[in-house]
Amino acid sequence: MPDDPGSPGPRAQLAAYVDQGQAVLDPGQAGPALKTDGIGLTRRPWGPLAPKERVASLLDESGGFYPHERIPDLLAAARIEEVELEFRAQLAAVTDAGLTPGHLDWHCLADGGRPDIFDLTMALAGEHGLAVRAWLDPSRQKLRARGLPAIEHDFLDSFSLDLDDRAEAYARLLRELPPGLSEWAVHPGLDDADARAADPGGWPVRHGDHAFLTSPRARELVRREGITVIGYSALRRVWAEHS
Repeated sequence: MPDDPGSPGPRAQLAAYVDQGQAVLDPGQAGPALKTDGIGLTRRPWGPLAPKERVASLLDESGGFYPHERIPDLLAAARIEEVELEFRAQLAAVTDAGLTPGHLDWHCLADGGRPDIFDLTMALAGEHGLAVRAWLDPSRQKLRARGLPAIEHDFLDSFSLDLDDRAEAYARLLRELPPGLSEWAVHPGLDDADARAADPGGWPVRHGDHAFLTSPRARELVRREGITVIGYSALRRVWAEHS
C-alpha cells in the first residue's frame, strides 16, 4: 500500500503481526492495544477439529498431525479437499466463539506451503470477508494482480533478531523503515513462570519484544519517523472493498 509521493501522509506503514494480538506500537494508545486479529490455520498439536476419518491425509501414523520436522511429508500427502474440511472446522470454531478476526494465515508455514492451499485460503477469506497474510513473492503477486494490498519489503520475524542489543536493533529498523507497507511478526510475552514453562527456549525473545514494543521509546520513534502502525483489520477493510 504505497504512499502517494505528493501526499502529506505517513512516510511508511508497518503491519505489526503479533502472535498474541494486534499492534502494540500505536503512539496514540496509553498502553498496549492487544486484540484478536487473525486465525492461524494450523496443525494443532492435539489433532484436527474435523473428524479424523475425513482428514486422514493430514495425519501421520500415530493419528495426529505431522510434527513440524515432517512438514514436507504433510505437504506431499495432504488432499486439498481434506485441507478445506479442516480449515472450515477451525474457522467455525473461532466464529462460533464470537470472535471477529481480521485475516487468515498458516502460523509457521509460509503461504500454506503449496499454491493450491494458498488459493483455497484466499477463497475462504473471500467467503468470510477476511484478508490473507502473504509472505512470499508468488503469493504477493497474486494479491497485487487482484488489486489487494501486499507487503512491499522483506518480512521480519522477531525470532531472527539477536537477543543482545535487541532494543537497539528495533530502534535502528524503525529509523530505516522504507516507504510503503512492511510487516513485522513480533512475539511479545511476559517474563513469568508460566511463560518460561510454556516456551523454555523462546521466552527471552518474547520478553525482549514486549519490553521494547510497549516502551515509550518505541512510541516516540514511531511518531518521530512518521510511521503508521496497523494490524490486519485495516487491510481487511481494503479486501472488503474489492470483494
